[in-house]
Amino acid sequence: MERFEAAFESGFRAVESWWPFTRAHPGDAALDDLVGTIHDSGVRLTGLNFFAGDMAGGERGIACRPERQAELEANTEAVLRVALATGCRGFNLLYGQPDGGAEPSTHRTIAVTAYRRAAEAVEEIGGTVLIEPLAGGLNGTYPLTTHHQGLELADEVGHGSALLLDTFHLSRNGVDPSRAADESAGRIGHVQLADTPDRGEPGSGELDWASLAAALQTSGYSGTVSAEYKPTRKTEETLSWLKN
Repeated sequence: MERFEAAFESGFRAVESWWPFTRAHPGDAALDDLVGTIHDSGVRLTGLNFFAGDMAGGERGIACRPERQAELEANTEAVLRVALATGCRGFNLLYGQPDGGAEPSTHRTIAVTAYRRAAEAVEEIGGTVLIEPLAGGLNGTYPLTTHHQGLELADEVGHGSALLLDTFHLSRNGVDPSRAADESAGRIGHVQLADTPDRGEPGSGELDWASLAAALQTSGYSGTVSAEYKPTRKTEETLSWLKN
């Protein structure tokens, strides 16, 4: 929770957050405490992840898992409570990892239904569900690894969904983020920045940031851009890229 205040002290006025609880619905009191912490910090919450299971244990979402749908339904209620109190309107729902206990098509059907339900819920408050491809080899059997796959899922889900373009995850999969921005024009709901190959701050690796900035501008993207990287040194010392 102290990260919200740290972000404000570093000059940021808007933040996004993973689901900061170990349960899909931690109870109204815990949610109200979260909202109070955000308000007290001075930042605006613009992005929030749905509950993604045991992230530390390797899980990457629960949308495709039939036995987790009740959790997702409870979490949607909790997400909406936070959203209504903070004005947050971007919501990242991770697909999850098929477990081999069913055909991929079965997991896909379950996931599409879950995304549609989530999109319908947040659309009532003007929100968007975000679909994020992740780096292959680092996230188990998570099946979305390219922007094309993310856009295909968004097509199936329909209105209320959009692509989350994460520069680290795409580049680790051999996708040029600038090209992905060009090919996803009008379909991007959020952008997350980190360099490759080590997910450090912009400028610490191999990506062409000027090219990405130009591609996003050409694509017409005017939404938020967040820093989701692992600092190579003290965080405050890695923020010079903001001036560039």
